[in-house]
Amino acid sequence: MSLHSYSRVWLHLTWATLERRPLLSKPAAVKLSGYLTQYAAEHGVYMKLNYVNPDHVHALVDLPTRLCVEEVMHLFKGSSSHWLNQNALGRGKFAWGRGYGVFSVSHSDAGRVAKYIAGQEENHRKRTFAEELKLLVERPGLQWREDKTVETVAESSAAPPHPAEAGC
Repeated sequence: MSLHSYSRVWLHLTWATLERRPLLSKPAAVKLSGYLTQYAAEHGVYMKLNYVNPDHVHALVDLPTRLCVEEVMHLFKGSSSHWLNQNALGRGKFAWGRGYGVFSVSHSDAGRVAKYIAGQEENHRKRTFAEELKLLVERPGLQWREDKTVETVAESSAAPPHPAEAGC
């Protein structure tokens, strides 16, 4: 990273377990939360906070200039899956599901999003993760698309793919 490059790109990340099954016990979730925080710091990603649920994770990070979204998600999902299996913390063989959600957050909204992430236990007394994800997807104008096996998302406009979709 150049000493003359400055950025503040807050991202709300979320990803789910395979088939959104509740694979993480509370003790495993606490350990995984600590692992993600440490791993992020070791890789130069500032993670303001994360919350690990039995079937999904939320995190608020500041994207460094040297990484793209896809790389960050690959790092977090790949390393944590390996770590969970290596430490036998999941219920059986652990795997994350395909895909993820990444939503930009303005600097002025970072505190509100952090409070939302910290309140996951209360949030999920009111709605499921599937309902929560659908709201997160639709809020910025993306279109939720139902699928018989896994819920997926697609951009609501017919605009051509963004160049970043081909990689970093």
